[in-house]
Amino acid sequence: MRIRYAFQVYGYVVMPEHVHLLIDEPKNGTLDEAIKGLKLSVTLRSTQRPFWLPRYHDFNVFTVKKFREKLRYLHRNPVARGLVSEPEEWGASSYLHYLNEAKGRVEISSDWM
Repeated sequence: MRIRYAFQVYGYVVMPEHVHLLIDEPKNGTLDEAIKGLKLSVTLRSTQRPFWLPRYHDFNVFTVKKFREKLRYLHRNPVARGLVSEPEEWGASSYLHYLNEAKGRVEISSDWM
């Protein structure tokens, strides 16, 4: 039986060895189950073994100020790591959605803005 977890993605950046996600709680199931499902779906599409570390770090965001802080942090992560000079140069990110509403591979929920 395949379970689909429904949650909204507000921001993401895919880095060479990790990923940042700003998401809400899943509508069904728990966050750890949703992350496990996401990791499994990527693993099944990859030939690299192991693909993921067996852990993840989460942080609860309760205020708009903290939300903006976390979104800015994840979008600036490629710059901070020296991979690009500006966030818009990193294609594996939701930054362009916020910059000019560009459509990417991941649907972004930004109605809060």
